[in-house]
Order: sequence, then structure tokens, then C-alpha cells
Amino acid sequence: MITVAVDVMGGDFGPEVAIPGLAKSLDRYPELKFQLFGIEDKCLPLLEKFPKLKAASEFHHCEVAVRMDDKPSRALRQGRWRSSMWRSIEAVKNGEADVCVSAGNTGALMAMARFCLRTMANIERPAIAAIWPTVRGESIVLDVGATVGADAQQLIDFSMMGAAMARALFEIDRPSVGLLNIGVEEIKGQEEVKEAGRILRVSELPGMDYRGFVEGDDLGKGTVDVVVTEGFSGNIALKAAEGTARQIGEYLRAAMNRTWLARLGYLLAKSAFDRLREKMDPNKVNGGVFLGMNGIVIKSHGGTDADGFAAAVDVAHDMARNNLISKIEDDLKLFHARLPVTGELVEENQG
Repeated sequence: MITVAVDVMGGDFGPEVAIPGLAKSLDRYPELKFQLFGIEDKCLPLLEKFPKLKAASEFHHCEVAVRMDDKPSRALRQGRWRSSMWRSIEAVKNGEADVCVSAGNTGALMAMARFCLRTMANIERPAIAAIWPTVRGESIVLDVGATVGADAQQLIDFSMMGAAMARALFEIDRPSVGLLNIGVEEIKGQEEVKEAGRILRVSELPGMDYRGFVEGDDLGKGTVDVVVTEGFSGNIALKAAEGTARQIGEYLRAAMNRTWLARLGYLLAKSAFDRLREKMDPNKVNGGVFLGMNGIVIKSHGGTDADGFAAAVDVAHDMARNNLISKIEDDLKLFHARLPVTGELVEENQG
């Protein structure tokens, strides 16, 4: 049994999307249980429409809902102890839930998660990991917005956390990992990226297969299972990819409606276009994972629909079922146990 704590009020549509989404995920994973946090008069009438979900849930009334435009500092100051967002995170801290899911304000969610759960030992900064559709299937990209700018050690931490997430999500023993750079040659890029690459090459951690540097076009190719970068470039890449997907969709719609022959061609190839639309739908890969804290928090897109919210809950289920936190802790212990040897090898390599 896996228990998911849910900030039902989060996102642009709150319980109108969250509750039907939870019902969809429960149909796929009947073993799920839910701790629901929200404003009673907005949530309970909707919950009554889903008897199966109601039976698998425990509802907790909260006085405050964090707004999407609240500043993180304000949300933390006014929403602590009382908001649906804080209490859903706190349920993970207190062991009442295995994982938290929210579609709420990203900055507020990160601030509250860091304050409530704290970062893991030997982790300086958290990261947000996104599931990225590729021509080979899916990969993981991190950080996509939590840490703007990162030194070599933080990039190494992100690599280990991303590899652990790939093992939990994709169930592969040694996921391939690459550092995002402006070229694949070892002499290119910022010093922090080159230093992180040197250390990862000589560390030879059993939980990952480090493949060196990857470039921007490798994101869509699926060259590696995990792509590591700092939050500024990662967030730009994420927004650029989402914008490009929408742009292509608009181009296709315009082209299909231009002439009657084009409309006829669309009807004849409708199944192919439906598959393309599904592949490009960001809701199908919804669910950013906050990594580096003593608990699992999943961030859903704020504007998602019920299917997208269900996808985020599915990610939460997989992360909890496959013991993501334990995998990260084991990798960190192994890396730091090898640290003196690694340092000697790096000096020798540079000499």
C-alpha cells in the first residue's frame, strides 16, 4: 500500500482537476491510499461523485490555499501550518504519507519542501527532475529550475540523484548519464561542467553509466537516460521544448485546414495524427520530481487537466514503490566513501 498526500487546492483549477485525476490514477493502481488536504466546501461535493476514491481517502480541512501568484516568502510566512500545500508536505515528514503531489505554485512548493523536509546529508542544493519524451521513449532531465547556477559538486549530486530516479522510474540497473554542454569535446564548456565530468569519469559508480558530454539536440534523441545541467539552462530548454511542441501543433492544424484536399488527407491519416498529438502532449509526461530532500515531492503542471494530474500521481506511485530515497542515499554513501581515492585520481588525470 502506498499513501499519497495531495494538495487538492494547487494549480489553476484546484479540486476540479485534482479529484478526477486521483480517481483515474486509483483505477490504474488500486493499492493507492490518499491523504487529501483542501478547503472543505470546495472539495467534498466533488469527492462525493467518486465513491471509490472517497473510500480510499482521508480528507483534512485546511484554512488556506496558496495562490499561483503568491511569492514563495509570503506563502511560507502565511501558509505554514495552515495551508493545504504545507500540510501535504508535512504528512510526508511525519510518515503519514510516502509521497506528496501538488500542482501549486512551484516557488512556494520548493520553499516549503526545503523548510519542512530539509535537504539530505551531503546535498547542498535540491533539483527538479522532468520526464522528457524522446524518439527512443523517455529520459530524465535535471535541474529544470530549482538551482540557478551550479558548481561541480552540485552537478555530480544531480547526476547521482537523476540516475537513482531513472533506476526507480525505468527500472534499469545502470542508467546512462550525460552532462549538458556546448560540445562533446572535453576541452569545451564551463570549468564547473568540465570538472564534474572529470570526477564522474574516474568515480565509476555502479549505479550509473557516465557517457560524457551531450549537446542540446541529444535531449530529443534520447542519447542518454539522464541529462544533467543547472537550473537556468534546464528551465530554458524545458520551456523551449514545450513551446516548440505547441508551435508544431499549430502548424499542423493550420496546414490541415487550408484546403479540402488537406482536410481529406487528415481524415485518411487521422490515427497517425492522433498518435503524434498524444506523443507531443506534455500532460502525458507530467510530474516534476523534487530531488535532494528527505522525502519525495512531485510537482504537477499548474494548468494540467485530469489526465495530466493522474500522470503526476502515477510518477509518485513509481517513485515510492521503487524506494527512490533509499537509492539516492545509497549512491551518496558510496560516492563519498570513494571520495579520497577519487580526488587522487583527478589530480593524477590533470597532471
